[in-house]
Amino acid sequence: MSTLFTKIINGEIPGRFIWKDEHAVAFLTIGPITQGHTLVVPRQEIDKWTDAPAELMNHLNEVAAKIGRAQVRAFGAQRAGLMVAGFEVPHLHLHVWPVNSLADFDLTRADTNPDPAQMDDNARKLRAALREDGHGDVVPAG
Repeated sequence: MSTLFTKIINGEIPGRFIWKDEHAVAFLTIGPITQGHTLVVPRQEIDKWTDAPAELMNHLNEVAAKIGRAQVRAFGAQRAGLMVAGFEVPHLHLHVWPVNSLADFDLTRADTNPDPAQMDDNARKLRAALREDGHGDVVPAG
């Protein structure tokens, strides 16, 4: 049975993609802690990050770092946060989001009803920042 993320990757469920390559995708989460909160997800269905091959984890971390740099610029944040939680969906995913303090790491602060127009704007900002960084080959048109 496909995971929710596989359905998003396959286009069965809509997603605001900001990155697509051979091994991973990244899209905005529907429950952002801060504006621009993104999930980096392997195409391969792997439940736990501890079960992922080292090469794949390295790739996911590289993608997360590129997205994090773009988020800091696009949203004027002090840093980019990174977390692997893994309880929400049984498909490995890295949370990457703009942060200004430790309070921004509190998952209970997630917006469960984000404004769709704001989410679309956040995706556009991130795609533009990633293109500016030279990653246009993996940034979808949107």
